[in-house]
Amino acid sequence: MQQSKISFTQAITSKSLSYFSKLAANLSYTKTARALGITQPALTQQIKKIEHSIGTPLFYSVGKQIHLTDAGQILLLAVEEVQTTIINAVDQIQQSTLSSTGTIKLGVLASMETCVLEAFAISYHQIQPEVTLEISLLTRRQLWDDLENNNIDLAIMYLPDVAIRNWRPYKTKKIIDEKLLLLHDNPQWLGQSKVSLKKAAQEERAWVMYPRGYYVTELLCEKFKNLLVDVPPCAGRFAAPQQILHFAQTEELYTAFPESFVLAHQEEIQFQTAVLEPEINFELNFVYRKEKINIPRIATFIQNWDRFLQEENYQKRLKSLS
Repeated sequence: MQQSKISFTQAITSKSLSYFSKLAANLSYTKTARALGITQPALTQQIKKIEHSIGTPLFYSVGKQIHLTDAGQILLLAVEEVQTTIINAVDQIQQSTLSSTGTIKLGVLASMETCVLEAFAISYHQIQPEVTLEISLLTRRQLWDDLENNNIDLAIMYLPDVAIRNWRPYKTKKIIDEKLLLLHDNPQWLGQSKVSLKKAAQEERAWVMYPRGYYVTELLCEKFKNLLVDVPPCAGRFAAPQQILHFAQTEELYTAFPESFVLAHQEEIQFQTAVLEPEINFELNFVYRKEKINIPRIATFIQNWDRFLQEENYQKRLKSLS
């Protein structure tokens, strides 16, 4: 009996359960192995160990697509409950701390405009000098992974995000409304406040975009698809918006940015700007686990953010961004 317990513990580890939950979310060995940074055989081996230990398959295949078995559904629910219990325990510990001390970890979408956040960080330090703001620039996948694993307290990102299936543990707070603007040097559109996205896509001009998988790129590609036009050729992809701007203006290519970036960098932009038709609208939001708002320093942070945006010195900036 003792030997059975030991072998069971060795097979089902926190690592193997983490691999299992990732695979259950993605339902793809290839995609999951790539996200975890391991080989597909290594992932398969971990899943097989769990299945051998509990004595039943966790997944079944229909063609090339895998699905959770009933046993897999039960195990996934148990893993989620354990993760929630641990996260709640950590949050309860953090709730005992004062609102004026400690660290607030923010994950910020790497492609977004951060000038207002930078100004707020300076203002907040003057109010709460004993609170350390730890700000990381992350990809969308990294943001969600860090939220899920409680590595960050708040994420600042674009919504809606159709890639996210499970919203139950999270809450959102809108920061600003955004829309995508076209940057171009086409003399035929000079002075036009709006430009047809379909016409822009059909021009014999390449675009400069964010990398594949980035929020703005996916929004654009979805709109092209909805308009039944091919995605225009891409001459370059960059993660940093300043790199996109420099490349597009130097090579005289088209690109598109959120309005907040355009407004914050008007002095650098030599191209014409126009709202795309149909409009591509989205939001910039705080995203956080529901329990986080009960932590005093997190609640105080959000309250001060609201006050900051209402201050007289930032009314003009807030109005332009919204």
